[in-house]
Amino acid sequence: MAASNLIIEADGGSRGNPGLAGSGAVVIDADSGEVLIEIARYIGIATNNVAEYLALKSGLEAAIELNPEARILVRMDSKLVIEQMAGRWKIKHPDMIQIGSQVQRLVANVQVRWMWIPREENSRADALANKAMDEREDSIVHSEGAKQRSPVAEFNQVKPSSVRSPDEVTEPLTTLVLVRHGRTHLTESKRISGSGGENPGLSDLGRADARAAAKALAEIGSKGPWALIAPISAIVASPIQRTQDTANIIANELGLGVSTLPEIAEISFGDWDGHTNDEVKSQWPAEFSAWQGSWSVSPPNGESLEAFDQRVMLGLQEILIQHAGKTVVVVSHVMPIRGIIREAMESGISGYWRPQVAPCSLSVLRFWGSQSAEVVTINSTSHL
Repeated sequence: MAASNLIIEADGGSRGNPGLAGSGAVVIDADSGEVLIEIARYIGIATNNVAEYLALKSGLEAAIELNPEARILVRMDSKLVIEQMAGRWKIKHPDMIQIGSQVQRLVANVQVRWMWIPREENSRADALANKAMDEREDSIVHSEGAKQRSPVAEFNQVKPSSVRSPDEVTEPLTTLVLVRHGRTHLTESKRISGSGGENPGLSDLGRADARAAAKALAEIGSKGPWALIAPISAIVASPIQRTQDTANIIANELGLGVSTLPEIAEISFGDWDGHTNDEVKSQWPAEFSAWQGSWSVSPPNGESLEAFDQRVMLGLQEILIQHAGKTVVVVSHVMPIRGIIREAMESGISGYWRPQVAPCSLSVLRFWGSQSAEVVTINSTSHL
């Protein structure tokens, strides 16, 4: 049974004010004294006050997730935050107004008391804030006593989840976790980047994206939103450098190897590669107009959707055959990911431009060979 009386200790720090900032929060069972959850979050550049509010927000979200009906005591050494949240002081700074409003919405239907404590009594949260600043990354630790809420009951671990599904499946369930590669200098400058043009590796931001995605993937099968999915047992990647870089970062986190599949490489944009969309519209106006929404028209010296779709479907079939019954990370690009989603949804050509697929986003699909498919999530970016 989830604890009904919880204590949150929260603190934030900034080395420079504003400067390198981090936050720490601890959720404690008030009846037993057990520390249930420890949260360290790296913020980036921010002030002390912003970091303290973000620490409070993280602690409240974790406590409410643990038990939305619990009675909560918040203890912080920030007189400002405690007095403002208790309603005795007015929030005046614009940054504080926005964050304060978010916290007030969180606690609107929760029993919360606010207590100021001396700094020396808030050492656990302070240590977590410093950990976040030192390591420049997030961490969340749950104790055995912090039972997570069960995933939704409608999730069927063996067959399609919807009772409306007419498909009778006999082939094994194969789960694909589609990961778009991290950012490159071309992504960041909004330039077209297909196959056959420049082949850049990940930028610094792209590597950070990939590390965040790797940590989220490591939780599959154990905790978080995809706890009921079988753990990942294989990684397949496009041969292009940015996907290889991303896949290798994921492989290091998961302790797995990477196999390469040419069929899931990005579409070729031919002569348009390396240009911005505006440059293409200006230099190839007629070709661009004919290409938009077309199944058969290709960019000059590039690849049509028709040819590309045939290639990606061969790649999908290969993955489903080679990894039947497993959970597989597929590290690829915008267009192949859209193509696989389109196949799962049995949608038309518009499936190639309607889904959003952000760098290092995760999309989870389930396939029973060619018999049936199910979309679990598309373009999840909460880990970034």
